[in-house]
Amino acid sequence: MLDEIREQPSVFTTALTENAEAARSIAGALRPGDFGYALIAARGTSDNAARYAKYLWASHNGLTVALAAPSLFTSYQSPPSLNGALVVGISQSGESPDLVAVLAEGRRQGRPTLAITNEVDSPLAAQADFVLNIRAGEENAVAATKTYSAQLLAVAMLSDFWQRGAISDELASAPSLMSDVLKTESLIADIAKDFADLRSCAVLGRGFNHSTAFEWALKLQEVTYALAHPYSTADFRHGPIAVVEPGFSLMAAAPDGPLFGDMLALLEDVSKQRHARTLAISNRGEALEAARYGIPLPAATPEWISPMPIIAAAQLFTYHLGTIKGLDTENPRGLSKVTKTT
Repeated sequence: MLDEIREQPSVFTTALTENAEAARSIAGALRPGDFGYALIAARGTSDNAARYAKYLWASHNGLTVALAAPSLFTSYQSPPSLNGALVVGISQSGESPDLVAVLAEGRRQGRPTLAITNEVDSPLAAQADFVLNIRAGEENAVAATKTYSAQLLAVAMLSDFWQRGAISDELASAPSLMSDVLKTESLIADIAKDFADLRSCAVLGRGFNHSTAFEWALKLQEVTYALAHPYSTADFRHGPIAVVEPGFSLMAAAPDGPLFGDMLALLEDVSKQRHARTLAISNRGEALEAARYGIPLPAATPEWISPMPIIAAAQLFTYHLGTIKGLDTENPRGLSKVTKTT
């Protein structure tokens, strides 16, 4: 797991180079203006990449994104009308039957289908008119790390080609942003020691980092066996904030951007007024100071790119916390690398 976390800058460099022409071609064939919306089918970690697409494709490309309910296509045998949809499947392995069923139904209804996957010979890819290989390379650890960030990158590459017909300088900076965050590993490992007793927590992120809250929480559950609950700051204020008491653990993805003020206000509330044990990942000093513990991002990190370096920091934190707890970070109990749901 640690090796694969550390591989992410090189994975990004490879994908940006080797995927450019494929992403350009797909973006040219599947133009957002030609569809009423995109329906994305995904599970687990890949579902969190779909959450990122929900915000990015809407804000940068004007494309409404809905997340599929795969059981409607399998167990209930009552798929909805997909009229006007671009049907997308995101999956590391491409083997889950329920995701394959969504794309198969898309084809049956005459809709264009796209697979974003690490396995171009998978059943999911076989149902797709277009396939974007995330090029993460073989991932051996059960908990997905580099395949998740590579999915985010693939989603962002499509967005860039839709918006400007080329990779933006901001996205091209992603490998170096990932490298800079990974250089803080010793700080992250030290912070993890103070969370050795973690049993439950809330994980907050909003906007582009709503996906990060879900993925960080998932990794904490998979690797450290802590019961982690993901929320946007808005949803957290609508009830769950009542559970915060002295010592309660709260993690926050808090990059600069339009939503920073809301996150900062919440961090200051739970840290200073409610005395929670807080950890923030941010490129703003105010957030790092408001939280009890802070992991710095490069100052120039664009908000829409920030889910990539933030999740790299969160993965390191989770890995080191699992190690401190004496857990098997390579093979979490009850999990397998490929999960086939129906």
